[in-house]
Amino acid sequence: MSSAKAEAERKAAAQLPHGDIVALLLEQHARIRGLFEQVTQAQGADKQHAFDELRALLAVHEAAEELVLRPVAKKTAGEKEAEARNAEEAEAAKVLKELEGMDVASPEFATAIAEFEQSVSDHAGHEETEEFPAIVDQCTAEQRQDMGKLLRKAEDLAPSHPHPTAAGKPAALALTGPFAAMMDKARDAMSH
Repeated sequence: MSSAKAEAERKAAAQLPHGDIVALLLEQHARIRGLFEQVTQAQGADKQHAFDELRALLAVHEAAEELVLRPVAKKTAGEKEAEARNAEEAEAAKVLKELEGMDVASPEFATAIAEFEQSVSDHAGHEETEEFPAIVDQCTAEQRQDMGKLLRKAEDLAPSHPHPTAAGKPAALALTGPFAAMMDKARDAMSH
């Protein structure tokens, strides 16, 4: 993922009203791309820190999308499109969990993170070309603002570690999310 792509996303997000769900998600996509770059380029503790930040952002971002964006995307972009994105997110949670258990300095991690970066980029591209335009076209600015508020609330309740058993299943995530988030935050605090 290039920094040029991340910059283009930041510019596109800036054209939408502050708090608009699509603007928020585009900003997060840009941040995710930047974190992948940091993980790839960093060494030692900096690499682990960048990966931990990426992991937490991806876990929260995907959970919030599943709970807030996807139900609306089923109506605007179509059920098939929304289900495809949920399936990709479920697979990403599994890969992220595997990456979490690897040594970030290992060659295996370097290979796996490069492959994962490509799949995340492809996933974001589908959202940006299929789901987001449909949301902008078929939802009012007020509805998108309300969805943005809900997205922020969902992010506060979302787990910061991948939970493959709930990923891609919004109903399961809604039930396990707050408890998993609490446990994740406690685990994060103890590890620092």
